Amino acid sequence: MTSLASRGQLRASFIRWALFAVPACLLLGILPGRIWTADSEWFRALAKPAIYPEPMWFGIVWTALFVLMGLALALVCSAWGARGRNAAIAIFVVQFLLNLAWTPTFFGAHQISAALGILLALDLLVIVTIALFWRVRRLAGVLLLPYLAWILFATALNYEFLRMNPSADGARGGSGAVERIAI
Repeated sequence: MTSLASRGQLRASFIRWALFAVPACLLLGILPGRIWTADSEWFRALAKPAIYPEPMWFGIVWTALFVLMGLALALVCSAWGARGRNAAIAIFVVQFLLNLAWTPTFFGAHQISAALGILLALDLLVIVTIALFWRVRRLAGVLLLPYLAWILFATALNYEFLRMNPSADGARGGSGAVERIAI
């Protein structure tokens, strides 16, 4: 085929990818938070840093960020033939999996320092992802900037939790009673 795709074909490709990527990012992104929650005896016992926001903001912000990530991914996925598209998608997947690993590490295993290490690696990978997305579709890179800002804040918050609660790092939470997890 020697002709380029029409604007309508490109728009349809983006819509198809968005219908897949946005729900996938939302579902996969929200799932760890439904399994390992901040409503545990261990977390309630932690000293909270002054920068710790009201808990309701976490759900609101993460929902918006997962939608933006899905839209950014859809823009890149629909850019058939763009130079660097496959590398951008691969790095996105790696950083997304790393993102998903933070919740069970922090809330599940109570490994505050390991969770901080995950966030530091995530910070770097998101910067790389933004650069790669920017090269494929500038708007895709822009859509990830709020995500970068939030995880940089999360890194500072995680550091403060570690600084304020060094004895809780890796601590077994609770009295040994069974904790119910709603899915």
